[in-house]
Amino acid sequence: MLEYLSRVPDYLGRLLDLPVRVDALRKAGLFDPIRPDEGLRSLLAVRRFGPVAGAAHIAARRAGHDLALVDELGPLTFDQLDRRSNALARAWSARGLDHDSVIAVLARDHRGLVDCMLAAAKLGARLLLMNTGFSKPQLTDVVAREEVAALAFDQEFSELLGDVPEHVPRYLAWLEDQETVDPELPKLEELIASTQDSAVPTPPKPGGLVLLTSGTTGTPKGAPRHVTGVLGATHFVERIPLRAGGANFIASPMFHATGLSQLILSLALGTTVVVRRRFVPEETLRAIVDHRCTGLVVVPTMLARVLDLGPEVLGRYDTSSLRVIVTAGSLLAPDVSNRAMHAFGPVVYNLYGSTEVAVATIATPEELLGSPGTVGRAPKGCVVRLYDKQNRRITDADAKGRIFVGSELAFGGYTGGGHKEIIDGLLSSGDVGHFDASGLLFVDGRDDDMIVSGGENVYPAEIENLLLERSDVADVVVVGVDDPDFGQRLRAFVVAASGANLDEGELKEHVRSNLARYKVPREVVFLDELPRNATGKVLRGKLAEYEPDQK
Repeated sequence: MLEYLSRVPDYLGRLLDLPVRVDALRKAGLFDPIRPDEGLRSLLAVRRFGPVAGAAHIAARRAGHDLALVDELGPLTFDQLDRRSNALARAWSARGLDHDSVIAVLARDHRGLVDCMLAAAKLGARLLLMNTGFSKPQLTDVVAREEVAALAFDQEFSELLGDVPEHVPRYLAWLEDQETVDPELPKLEELIASTQDSAVPTPPKPGGLVLLTSGTTGTPKGAPRHVTGVLGATHFVERIPLRAGGANFIASPMFHATGLSQLILSLALGTTVVVRRRFVPEETLRAIVDHRCTGLVVVPTMLARVLDLGPEVLGRYDTSSLRVIVTAGSLLAPDVSNRAMHAFGPVVYNLYGSTEVAVATIATPEELLGSPGTVGRAPKGCVVRLYDKQNRRITDADAKGRIFVGSELAFGGYTGGGHKEIIDGLLSSGDVGHFDASGLLFVDGRDDDMIVSGGENVYPAEIENLLLERSDVADVVVVGVDDPDFGQRLRAFVVAASGANLDEGELKEHVRSNLARYKVPREVVFLDELPRNATGKVLRGKLAEYEPDQK
């Protein structure tokens, strides 16, 4: 009873926030108070088909001839997207897939991935979004655990399917080489072209989505999403000025929560989505210019790579159409944020969250400029609190604690069983952070990344951000390695900026001059690049196993 009573203030707060959230939907163009019937239709579409197909259905009804998606194969209108997914849903239904099926897709960002999302939802099936960075054993384990009934994939990932049971039907989502592909393998484009594309019956239940955790170690966990309301959109549009129309370049992979959420919002807003199968920094700039993109969605490493092109290359492209750059997926270093503001203007919005908790906080350009490194504040409808190891709430400014989040978009438990830790109805993000005196949140690192060296607790992010402020450092990560005297010692892996000659002693002295002595890395290892997964997260496990004679 006491636990439920403790949540009453949160429930009241969300109720009082309701007018602000509805107004945010209005400003974005998702809700028109003059046409409440349209709002009702939108709500019913999401309830019938889920968030992805529901949003696409709304857009096709409102502006079917407007441009919906542009990939390497060209443009598609909202009406074409709707009809393509009708055809694919019918083709899959004829092959025995239905609302009880799990359909997995292993694909880069292109029309085939979106076709699968929409068609699975129209069947009421559960769509499993696979990570393109998976290893062969990870993919095989996930297919078995999730009881996958069909698998769509890009041709380049064919070898990863080698241990997937033969009884799991496969569909080719993207063809690269006609001569090397199995002629008997069904191709999505051929199925779509050869199947009737009229509207499909409403499924008995809305289709579900399963996102997978990063999987930097072991088999990734499945985090299901069942969104049937529209208020969850306010978690984005209340702090980020996303608006109807325009064009959005989504560079962040759409199998990840950030890319997926921005795809859904773009469809709902009638915004053109521009994608490319592979991220190429200068090609990204060219696409922004060609399509007059008003938005760009990236992980921080992508943004850094664009900025590393330098002023001369950046100056060749008129990116003044950009109103919003959304970064998420890993921590945004202050240096990258500042450089991006200088290059593109005050348009950078830093989103913090996770696969499990969804959105936690968003930092606006003003907050990033005034307090570099912040992840901002919780949008209306979200609750973010800090707790200590004894589960007591922390409210003091600058006091570190474990971050817990509550919102309508949080998941309800892993598909294979288990859950994240919950306190007072809030879900653990797995991170440690602190609020400053003005209420801005800062993430100090992963709870399990904390390094205990000589009895002192060290969070790597503080050291990493300090070194990244140097113009001669392009990338850095700090890990703990076993030490017989100190328990663990700090080892920094550093990537030098182009043309820079770094000195280990100088970097150590820089840390010593700015932080406590126990935070100075005992070793500095120089690498050409850091190992990262598809969403930009550093594979710290690989670096922790690094031997000094390796490179």
